[in-house]
Amino acid sequence: MTDLATPAFPPPALAARRSTRQLKVGPVGVGSAHPVSVQSMTTTLTADVNATLQQIAQLTAAGCDIVRVACPSADDAEALPAIAGKSQIPVIADIHFQPKYVFAAIDAGCAAVRVNPGNIRKFDDQVKEIAKAARDRGTPIRIGVNAGSLDARLLKKYGKATPEALAESALWEAGLFAEHGFHDLKISVKHNDPVVMIRAYEILAEQCDYPLHLGVTEAGPAFQGTVKSAVAFGALLRQGIGDTIRVSLSAPPVEEVKVGVQILQSLGLRPRKLEIVSCPSCGRAQVDVYKLAEQVTAALEGMEIPLRVAVMGCVVNGPGEAREADLGVASGNGKGQIFVRGEVVKTVPERLIVETLIEEALRLAEESGAGAGTEEQS
Repeated sequence: MTDLATPAFPPPALAARRSTRQLKVGPVGVGSAHPVSVQSMTTTLTADVNATLQQIAQLTAAGCDIVRVACPSADDAEALPAIAGKSQIPVIADIHFQPKYVFAAIDAGCAAVRVNPGNIRKFDDQVKEIAKAARDRGTPIRIGVNAGSLDARLLKKYGKATPEALAESALWEAGLFAEHGFHDLKISVKHNDPVVMIRAYEILAEQCDYPLHLGVTEAGPAFQGTVKSAVAFGALLRQGIGDTIRVSLSAPPVEEVKVGVQILQSLGLRPRKLEIVSCPSCGRAQVDVYKLAEQVTAALEGMEIPLRVAVMGCVVNGPGEAREADLGVASGNGKGQIFVRGEVVKTVPERLIVETLIEEALRLAEESGAGAGTEEQS
């Protein structure tokens, strides 16, 4: 019997992961020997410990592996020990402008520290001390280069934030840490243009073996940012480039995590859970596919088993897609043929399609030993 959500003929695999150094960000392994992880960043004031921990809990529930918190003030730095100590997932402190907060974050027990060399005053002069403090505590450092805050020296050299400029900035800083024997580094080179961003990471992948954190910075509102991130991450992950990802959206951070998780699931880089296969509708459709797909998605969201559900609206592709899914419906003429593991198990009136799909999904979950597993029942 075919496992749920596992096609009989698996699709071609992506390229092998680029071989990298290995890091431990708290308990989460980062690098080519570990799964690609999803990150996000809190939007709360870090100094508000309770609000920040509450948002971290929401991100964790959505599938976030590592979370970053901003630390622009002394009050934020003072809150870091409590947040790092109580968070369910590793906490990275995000440091800009004030190098003293790098040391505060390391002392606070943060799982890692992100530094942006382009806007930390006299950063290069601080590398020796930062490397020693990080080594003593076993704290990895992410060198996070952004197009919007590129070092003035490189802007003068290249004229703007080109892929070469972004890569050179990151490699220069990594080289300074290496001079002091510190190699627990992860690198990001973010740009709002996916084409520039992709090339910058390709250059890094050719010239170093540090783990890479992927991100399209300032990607935009939810729709635009999702498209940009999916295009950029897909192009790089297809080549085996990328060890952690963060989808940057002008939207609640939970939405970033959902998109990031879905990108990895779509590429087979994260175990699938619920997947809805639904047609875009056309003049042949004899049912409101949009409404039906939304109702099925809402009803089954939170299933803890890998479940591919096909929601189809006509007889052209409907039966074939429904037959290939774990569970499916081919709709038409006011009725729906319900398929389970490739076989028609019943035909029901249109008004009973959603109810029947839910019943069959719960039955499949019970058979798998996972129980119902939906958020509504957990």
